[in-house]
Amino acid sequence: MTVSKKDVNGTRINKYLSEAGACSRREADRIIEKGAVCIDGKTASAGDRVLEGQSVTVNGKKVLKEQEEIILAFYKPKGIVCTTADKENGEKVKNVVDYIGYNKRIYPIGRLDQASEGLLLMTNQGEIMDKILRSRYNHEKEYFVKVDHKINDEFLKKMSSGVPILDTVTKPCKVWKEDDYSFHIILTQGLNRQIRRMCEYFGYRVVHLRRDRIMNITLAGLKKGRYRSLTAKEIADLKKQL
Repeated sequence: MTVSKKDVNGTRINKYLSEAGACSRREADRIIEKGAVCIDGKTASAGDRVLEGQSVTVNGKKVLKEQEEIILAFYKPKGIVCTTADKENGEKVKNVVDYIGYNKRIYPIGRLDQASEGLLLMTNQGEIMDKILRSRYNHEKEYFVKVDHKINDEFLKKMSSGVPILDTVTKPCKVWKEDDYSFHIILTQGLNRQIRRMCEYFGYRVVHLRRDRIMNITLAGLKKGRYRSLTAKEIADLKKQL
């Protein structure tokens, strides 16, 4: 029997967990560092490889590669936290996985803050998750935003040109007016509370924020609090962009 080079060398443990749908590679690195991952009963270290036939566990639970590809579009309501944990900062939260109650293990792709609503993608495919989250690919995310007082052309121009927040300057982006108090914005990066911080820099407070689109996937036809599976065409188009 011929053994492939991949079988001999194995798969890096963070990639294995990602491909198994257990978590993203970034999250895998974090839980490996915490000592929560074992290969054949031995605590894994960053850079370890998983060989064919070896057993991998996370917090004592065996991780098996998921064959079925699941990608969902979910209209997240306000108040739901984009995490798989029951607590955040020591407080009990209503996490998105429990809220949806899907019958297979899935994870949110990125975050949408608790006070915001709109489109959130959920999947069991770690590689897809990682590629969507990598900012260097400039994947578009579109939002609808309402603020607490009137906006003008100068505000829209400054928002689109790059705003100093979090010790950096945001990338130039597309911004257009909806009415005196609301606008649309397309971002290609995902800094923490980015839109809220950008508005605050110019003296505006966000009173409503909704994500309407991630790449080619939109909220169209989705009711708040509901989810749907992506169509075959949507998945094919998404993968082309990735």
